[in-house]
Amino acid sequence: MSGAIFAASAAVAQVPTEGQILDALTPKPATRSLSTAPAAQPRPGNADEAAFLDSLKSATTRSLSTGERERLSTIAEGKPSIDLDIPFGLNSATISAKARPIVNALGAALSRPALKEGTFMIAGYTDARGSDELNQRLSERRAASVRHYLIQKFKIPPQSLITVGYGKTHLKFKDKPNANENRRVQATNLSEVKSASR
Repeated sequence: MSGAIFAASAAVAQVPTEGQILDALTPKPATRSLSTAPAAQPRPGNADEAAFLDSLKSATTRSLSTGERERLSTIAEGKPSIDLDIPFGLNSATISAKARPIVNALGAALSRPALKEGTFMIAGYTDARGSDELNQRLSERRAASVRHYLIQKFKIPPQSLITVGYGKTHLKFKDKPNANENRRVQATNLSEVKSASR
């Protein structure tokens, strides 16, 4: 998945600010060209994409299928996103006191007017230790834990947050598969980018 990524150094963990998260997740308007070329057409399948996302907004009590996870990953490609190096403990989905400033910054950013009406994917990840099945469930629990915290503390509308777990399938540091930094959450703004007017 691409997008704006806040890369915290492995040596010195940095807490992203609300402003950094807001900037990373705010869609940048597509600028109109002054040339005589025809305007870009809307992407095909946007209605299907919207219907698919709507179906996932109520899917908080079940795991997504492999096909649903991959389709969501494809939709998220190129959309504004940020990796949050939430310091989850090994085999844990608990948001610790050390992790709260990061999740609080995310909640504050999502509460701002620029993002308030958006739809966001909260994706959980694990390191490479353990079985595929265990890591899949753990990544789902991590995403759900962040979602629950955002709803409870920041009153983010539940239907604005789609959770998904990717287990150990998208390691942040492939050359260090067991690194703590692979245990993270990624937030992606799935809202459509609006064209800038002249």
